[in-house]
Amino acid sequence: MAEVRDFSSYAEKLNKNKEDNTSARDNVDYKEKIRNHKLAVFFRTVAIVVVSVFVVTALYVSWRDKEYSESNVTVGGALINGAESKIIALNGYIVQYSKDGISCIDASGKALWNQTYEMQSPIAHTCNNVVAVGDYNGHNIYVSNVSGALGEIDTNLPIRDFCVSSQGVVAAVLDGTDVTWIYVYDSKGNTLVSFKTTMKDSGYPLDISLSPNGELLCVSYLYPDEGALKTSVAFFNFGSVGQNSIDNYVSGYDYPGIVVPYVQFMNADSAFAVSDDRIMFYKGDQKPVSQAESLIGGEQVRSVYYNESYVGLVFANNTDEGAYRLQVYNTQGTLVLTSYFDLHYSDILFDEKQIVIYNDDECIIQDVTGHIKYQGSFTTPVRLMIPTGIKSRYTLVTSLNIQTMNLK
Repeated sequence: MAEVRDFSSYAEKLNKNKEDNTSARDNVDYKEKIRNHKLAVFFRTVAIVVVSVFVVTALYVSWRDKEYSESNVTVGGALINGAESKIIALNGYIVQYSKDGISCIDASGKALWNQTYEMQSPIAHTCNNVVAVGDYNGHNIYVSNVSGALGEIDTNLPIRDFCVSSQGVVAAVLDGTDVTWIYVYDSKGNTLVSFKTTMKDSGYPLDISLSPNGELLCVSYLYPDEGALKTSVAFFNFGSVGQNSIDNYVSGYDYPGIVVPYVQFMNADSAFAVSDDRIMFYKGDQKPVSQAESLIGGEQVRSVYYNESYVGLVFANNTDEGAYRLQVYNTQGTLVLTSYFDLHYSDILFDEKQIVIYNDDECIIQDVTGHIKYQGSFTTPVRLMIPTGIKSRYTLVTSLNIQTMNLK
């Protein structure tokens, strides 16, 4: 039997060891509780995030794929001279122009401004919230935005073609005595740059397009090449990069044996061109380069439509699939949709990722996947259909008034 000589010291030591063990165990239990709490919070947070993502995704898919079966139309302001003027959309506003003048009104019918002039063959071009109207074979171009007049340009030479940027910069093809000129003006009519073209040296300019910021100009030239025709798509830079290049020329591409009658900037660094056998895409905000080409065979392109993200080509189809075929490309030149329809369209517009096909009497609204969201008829013949920024709401312009169509 063991002998304990100093029991009090021994007992104190035992108690101290017991307290130390209890303290250590309590410390371990506390750390375990903290760890368990953190894990519980983590898993609860993950669960909330997963559920939230699922709910948001479900709501987005439901909103994206929502179909509309009917529409409600309310009549707004009256339209003056609606039957006698040409009507175009300007960034959600309405522009009327004729031989006598041009005016801008908002969706409620309120007149914002008007400009009088005399023209024989007025042509209007827009870019974002800027509109320019010029007289074919005349000398004058009037530049305005939604707030009012920006300026007037006197070209001094007959106008053959022109385009405008969102800055109010105008590029015009002018008919000289022996040469064809391309002039670039600011909105006040001051000449920024000019260069002449001849069929022998550079070719005849078939079409031109300015980038929205006015720094790049794309020109399609047609000229003879050893007994055949050849087209050159050229890019000119009027910024700092172009100052170091001869005649501001920064890049270009030749297309032997084909005609390229259509070139267009989609945004500041994306452009495309359409020929009689292909569509070409270019990329770059300083020196555009060829990005992609898609052959379209011998089929004739009936119409070309675009916005900042998509280009649509319409072909006659005449099969059981539909009377027309719409091929939609993105800015990279990738074919993202082939859609068939029978509607004898007067216009097609891209509203973000929605495509609106319409004529005076009816419309089809689908997304870029081909999913039809609405198809219906108008109660009054419609001359112009304008997106409002709300996917289920459109402004309708008739010869008499302005209407609002709400889909439901």
